[in-house]
Amino acid sequence: MRMMVTIRVPVAAGNRTIRDGSMGTVIQQTLERIKPECAYFFVEQGRRTMRAVFDLPSPGMQAAWFEPVLWALDAEIEIMPCMTAQELAAGFAEAR
Repeated sequence: MRMMVTIRVPVAAGNRTIRDGSMGTVIQQTLERIKPECAYFFVEQGRRTMRAVFDLPSPGMQAAWFEPVLWALDAEIEIMPCMTAQELAAGFAEAR
């Protein structure tokens, strides 16, 4: 199922992990695990933020893929299903 994850890193944890060099490693390992179709990085509400769209093969993979981010970055994570415009149109057609 296509999902969108938002990862927000608190300022203090972000500063610490950038200084010790682990932030880039954690982000790279996360991207390698989830193999996103797209990923964006920005500041949102003062926190370093990543938003990525990826395929979730089974619900249990959420823990395997994102617990390391929680541990390493003290991050806040939101995961939600999402769809493309074409998938939305197909859903509307089915709803009639």
